[in-house]
Amino acid sequence: MKNVIGIDIGGTITKIGIVSKDANCLKKISFRTKEYIDFSSYIDKIHSSINKIASDNIEILGVGIGAPNASKNGTIETPANLNWSGNLNLVENLKKKINLPVFLSNDANCAAIGEMMYGNAKNLKDFIVITLGTGLGSGIVSNGKLVEGYDGFAAELGHFSINNSEGRLTGLGVKGGLEAYVSATGIKRTIMYMLSKYMNDSVFRGIAFKDLHGEDITKAAENNDFIAIKAYEYTGKILGKSLANFVTFSQPEAIILTGGLTNSGDWIMKPTKKSFNENLLPFYQNKVKILLSALKEKDSTILGSAALVWKNI
Repeated sequence: MKNVIGIDIGGTITKIGIVSKDANCLKKISFRTKEYIDFSSYIDKIHSSINKIASDNIEILGVGIGAPNASKNGTIETPANLNWSGNLNLVENLKKKINLPVFLSNDANCAAIGEMMYGNAKNLKDFIVITLGTGLGSGIVSNGKLVEGYDGFAAELGHFSINNSEGRLTGLGVKGGLEAYVSATGIKRTIMYMLSKYMNDSVFRGIAFKDLHGEDITKAAENNDFIAIKAYEYTGKILGKSLANFVTFSQPEAIILTGGLTNSGDWIMKPTKKSFNENLLPFYQNKVKILLSALKEKDSTILGSAALVWKNI
């Protein structure tokens, strides 16, 4: 059976897998992205990881890569949540090491393609995928076609400013940018904000920011921690209002949420849907669904990147 390789370059973890056309992740490997300060050593690590999981009896047709700030030219440009800066020619450098076609796209665009091939968007022509990981990514499909823009940078909604005059900075220095509030990193920042705003007891009063993890916030909310619950309410309110605004430019049939932050389930979904419905224009009411990705969480980003190959070969 013919297979492809999917690579998801995340701000925290890089995931690599061999994927069949029927969406089975046959083998996979991962490593911490942030451990590689030098871009060339990072390329070497990708190459060695591919060699580790690929074998002579597995036919590989190509490599699909999802990465933040990916362009149509095969480069990653000034990525906000990665160690490297400038224009990084990922495709050219990797093709020097492997004799395979290599396709690159924005990580959220890959997620959208993956949902079209394997997930909740199989029968949809108009939808938006929002990835809630280290940052916030977005992929927009309109009339069955991915909206990429002139050179691939359309729909950078994570850097959409929800507050132009004040607020948190994104990794690209956008004041009040959405991903600074709504992402795995954003909710950690919100925990610190809530600790300063309220005097209530909380498990987080003894935890440093660097030691705080998303699953800790969910567990605390389940244990009725006031600060954790307030953080989810605050995050969901911002996300829901932003999604309602996004509906106005493409009128999707569905918005599909994926990424680590969605693992909190109803803690993020209930306030998000409430805020979404409160801010949606009247003629959009009851027409737009908010869904969670149907792809297996551990493999969804790999599947989305792999789908890029099937789309292009």
